[in-house]
Amino acid sequence: MFALVERDGRVRSKHVTNFGEIKKVLEETVSPEATLYTDQAKMYRKLGKGFAKHESVNHSINEYVRGKAHTNTIEGVFSVFKRGMIGTYQHCGEQHLKRYLAEFDFRYNHRVALEITDKARVDHCLAGIDGKRLTYRTAD
Repeated sequence: MFALVERDGRVRSKHVTNFGEIKKVLEETVSPEATLYTDQAKMYRKLGKGFAKHESVNHSINEYVRGKAHTNTIEGVFSVFKRGMIGTYQHCGEQHLKRYLAEFDFRYNHRVALEITDKARVDHCLAGIDGKRLTYRTAD
């Protein structure tokens, strides 16, 4: 699982299996003019060069915040996802992970902190079903 979150903004999560996929998601999603905040994982060193600025914190030496650099926002997103998966859903097959990620992204991106009302959240959710039908498979 790989996720990007804007400070005080939206999240985008994706099921990835290798470095190339992470690079592609970053290139497609994040503006090169942005500042990238990460932890000290080696993969981010190379990826960070593609952005205007890259700052990281080193958790291995108990550094969790340095100025604006921290990973607290994304760790909060992961925490909510993990609690939901363990406490509510309890199991998720890999083939369905993208659907669970989409659900949690929707919840995070339509939260009250972004001044989204209950009505706006429901309207947006229902707009997603317009023109779609759920049917049983027909027997061969």
